[in-house]
Amino acid sequence: MPSIDVRHLGDYIREQRATSQISLRQLAKLAGVSNPYLSQIERGLRKPSAEILQQIAKGLRISAEVLYVQAGILEQREAGGVVVDAVLSDEVLTERQKQVLVEIYDSFCKENAAAALVARAAAAVDDVPAVDDVPAAAPVAEAPTPKRTRPKRAPTPPAETARPSPTAAAAGDR
Repeated sequence: MPSIDVRHLGDYIREQRATSQISLRQLAKLAGVSNPYLSQIERGLRKPSAEILQQIAKGLRISAEVLYVQAGILEQREAGGVVVDAVLSDEVLTERQKQVLVEIYDSFCKENAAAALVARAAAAVDDVPAVDDVPAAAPVAEAPTPKRTRPKRAPTPPAETARPSPTAAAAGDR
């Protein structure tokens, strides 16, 4: 394992902890390490393993890769070029803010690269016409609507002799 700059790493962890407003005890509990051990790491007296750094990163809610870079275990990625360099060199931003901005930038770059790949793959397929080449759909003739028929009524029985009702007869006498 490459040599770890424990003093620089400890300062970085302390800064991240302060930025996240987490106490030493809270971080120790989140990382699954003892308070004295974490304190010694922050003061540059102890050299943590990669596993412990991963647990600390999880407790701080930052990527383990960032701590590995700070510890000198990993090299800083060169992806991103000018944008990443500008973010990392900004003196106003905290380390956590810089990390978040770089991660967002990376995610946008990956998203755009994936979209470009899909577009190239779609264009490479010869038998798929472009949207403009698809003929418009022919109008569909409407099917005739069936006529409604009324239900048949039962035939009315033949009328017997028509007799006026007693009330009608009384009305006619007047």
